[in-house]
Amino acid sequence: MQAILVLEDGTVFKGNSFGSSGEALGEVVFNTSMAGYQEIITDPSYKGQIVTMTYPLIGNYGINKEDVESRRPFLEGFVVKEYSKIASNWRKEQGLGEYLKENNILAIEGIDTRRLTLHIREKGSMKAVLSTVDFDEHSLANKARSSRGLAGLDLVKDVTIPKRYAYTRIKDAKFKVVVLDCGVKYNILRELLRYKCNITVMPAQTTAKDILAAHPDGVLLSNGPGDPAAVDYVVKTVATLIGRVPIFGICLGHQMLGLALGGKTYKLKFGHHGANHPVKDLKTNKVYITSQNHSFCVDIDSLPKKDIQLTHVNLNDGTLEGLRHKKLPIFSVQFHPEAAPGPQDAEYLFAEFARLMQKSKKR
Repeated sequence: MQAILVLEDGTVFKGNSFGSSGEALGEVVFNTSMAGYQEIITDPSYKGQIVTMTYPLIGNYGINKEDVESRRPFLEGFVVKEYSKIASNWRKEQGLGEYLKENNILAIEGIDTRRLTLHIREKGSMKAVLSTVDFDEHSLANKARSSRGLAGLDLVKDVTIPKRYAYTRIKDAKFKVVVLDCGVKYNILRELLRYKCNITVMPAQTTAKDILAAHPDGVLLSNGPGDPAAVDYVVKTVATLIGRVPIFGICLGHQMLGLALGGKTYKLKFGHHGANHPVKDLKTNKVYITSQNHSFCVDIDSLPKKDIQLTHVNLNDGTLEGLRHKKLPIFSVQFHPEAAPGPQDAEYLFAEFARLMQKSKKR
């Protein structure tokens, strides 16, 4: 089946479908990871986006149930240079194309992903439409231009869980942690489990009062999709939690914490999406290779320096990658310390969260 991808500026890419049929709107971004397409597809942070893989061959090891990062894929579409129809791996349970069809995700192969990536790098992320039913290029470009995009859009409500649940209840637990689910990846929960945490996952709409009623030793603000400034109800919740409980923010959680502390956010030209982003720890001067997936960023100059210490910066573009409160047990990072996929350089941050919770409990 033929498929077509048309950007809002009229740029056209023609190829073949290997996912579901129909039409999908979203903002096109590119991901530079060389492996881990299953974890990328199931990352809820990609809600509202059509993901292009820069690595050319995708699908060669199939799909398995163990490596998914959420209950289902939330991305709008998937773009690759070449889809491998042969998948070989001892853990494989089904093919990538079959999995995408089951989950109603459109996918296109056979296009020049290098040209698409260079176009986005030069012009910036663009709204687009991916279709297997309409091939009128002028009509499709108009559809892309008239679509919502990501700015000002609350997508957290589309990915958060409907009601709270207990992820673990272990006998030798050291900490009780509430994870505010704005699109949490499962590997964040697995990492917390490694540090003997009993974990309760709560919907993004949960109030600070209800979170504190669970008597947590710490609160983790998860990753998620869309514009952080549009999720004002979570920002208000975070602001109320400040000073009441240790807080660890990841990705969107970092952005919402930045807003709650008085900062501002802005949209990046084409975002950071991949598993090879260099980040410098400003305290130790060590450089970590990190996994990232975000289109928005906290403005460094907007944060109140009296109370906030900047902890990490991105070495590619100098943007903010981490912050810490100077007096309170609160910190956050823009990158993904849980990886999945990606390098495990930043796993130490979960140990830091455990240390802060332990110190707070003693007090």
